[in-house]
Amino acid sequence: MLKLSPRPYPEVAAQALSRSGLPPLIARLYAARGVAAPEQMKHRLAELLPFTAMKQCMAAATRLADACHRGEKLLVVADYDADGATACAVAIAGLTALGGKVEYIVPNRFEYGYGLSPEIARLAAEHRPDVLITVDNGIAAHAGIEEAQRLGMEVLVTDHHLPGDSLPNALIVNPNQPGCEFPSKNLAGVGVMFYVLMALRAEMRTRGVFKARPEPNLAELLDLVALGTVADVVPLDGNNRLLVTQGLTRMQKGLARPGIQALFAAAGRRTELACAEDLGFVIGPRLNAAGRLADMSVGIECLLARDADRAQALAGELDRLNRERREIEADMQDQALALLAGIEVADGASLTLFDPAWHQGVVGLLASRLKERHHRPAIIFADGGSGLLKGSGRSIPGLHLRDALDAVDRHHPGLILKFGGHAAAAGLTLRREDLDRFTAAFETVARASLSAADLERRIETDGELTPQECTLENAEAMRAAVWGQGFPAPAFQGEFTVQSQRLVGEKHLKLRLAGHGIGADAILFFHDTPLPERIQAVYRPEVNEWNGRRSLQFNLTHWSAL
Repeated sequence: MLKLSPRPYPEVAAQALSRSGLPPLIARLYAARGVAAPEQMKHRLAELLPFTAMKQCMAAATRLADACHRGEKLLVVADYDADGATACAVAIAGLTALGGKVEYIVPNRFEYGYGLSPEIARLAAEHRPDVLITVDNGIAAHAGIEEAQRLGMEVLVTDHHLPGDSLPNALIVNPNQPGCEFPSKNLAGVGVMFYVLMALRAEMRTRGVFKARPEPNLAELLDLVALGTVADVVPLDGNNRLLVTQGLTRMQKGLARPGIQALFAAAGRRTELACAEDLGFVIGPRLNAAGRLADMSVGIECLLARDADRAQALAGELDRLNRERREIEADMQDQALALLAGIEVADGASLTLFDPAWHQGVVGLLASRLKERHHRPAIIFADGGSGLLKGSGRSIPGLHLRDALDAVDRHHPGLILKFGGHAAAAGLTLRREDLDRFTAAFETVARASLSAADLERRIETDGELTPQECTLENAEAMRAAVWGQGFPAPAFQGEFTVQSQRLVGEKHLKLRLAGHGIGADAILFFHDTPLPERIQAVYRPEVNEWNGRRSLQFNLTHWSAL
């Protein structure tokens, strides 16, 4: 039997939300996720948290306004994931619209690794910039910043990752730096850059810049902000949900930039039906594929493309890379499961695996898959060359992954050559000969941090649906809402009789379920063997579109025999 944990919800909040006009089911779902008043659901741009609350945001705006006025050259140093790519595109498009002279570089992760290193600083110096701007990286780049400054560049760091014990000597905008009173610590890197641009525009207003030329509409960047925010899996607090809602609204109205429209088309999706799930599981992976397997400049150029034909060509290349990524990941997952076949996972509190044939660009995805399958923090390593291993980890609730790596580093100085990340995900580098020692050290920290209850997978649900709540209208309302990390998509539980089942697409089960007055079609993806007659299931009500017809369908995410 599945171990299920229905979410409690405050009845008073649910009733208040229902009285405001929300369907009772949707009101209950929001109340269970901490929404207490109708005002929290409006998501108007005027309600964005103010940029003045972010430490050094106005100082960064002042410096950038000076640079734009003087015609100084700006160079953006991007990161190679979807957050870094969208943050770079926001920086390029926004600074250009505000009169800046700006270019970018994005390090090849396999050649240079992550972030602003001394090597990247020297590469940046070849562009002869006056100001170097990091996006989605830089908070831990002490050596790289020092090298950039030695070479005559000023450095402005925009980042959202957690800092180490000390900060680099640079102008830093990061809501997670010490002393920053910005209420939301959950902005993605793209969100931080968007805030810097809002502050810059405000500074330019004060200087009277827009008396001589039109003021740019920064809301045109919100499709990028929404994509990067969802794809980076940051917690969707109220401020992030506002940003994502605004970006999705632009997409649904046909106002997305050509690159995003082309990515939707390449994925066979329609922008007028765009939802957060599309950004996280359809568009984000296609963008990430470039950084994982090739060069993220392909993704950035797609996002910046002004011509629909160019955008379509670049989106097609990203789609091809994503298909290649899926094939590599599937092979790696099969190999990892074979390695685990001889290991009793329940005996350990963590998983650490390495295979010399594994691809550096896909170890994070493999770590995520194994974490989900075995409910253990997982770190997967690939050969990084020169006797090094490059690892990527994903964690479960109860273990802050970056803090765990920090604990390993404190107890075993020099064992980890470098690391960084946050609670749920992190990256690190080891010497190959130190793998066994690291595996033991990480297991010790995980075992000390995680209780037996932490290691027992419990599936959170929103309880059972009544027959009256199983409607297409409720499914459409759920699809229209913004769900994600920290604001999970609805999931319901129930006991059903499997009335019929058949294989579709050679690897999915199409079902007809009945139970407790509910009868519904259902789909179980990537499962090709018959289910028993009676099951317990966790499912999401979804809108199924087929041949122009829209109908209610349950998407089964977990099941067990009764």
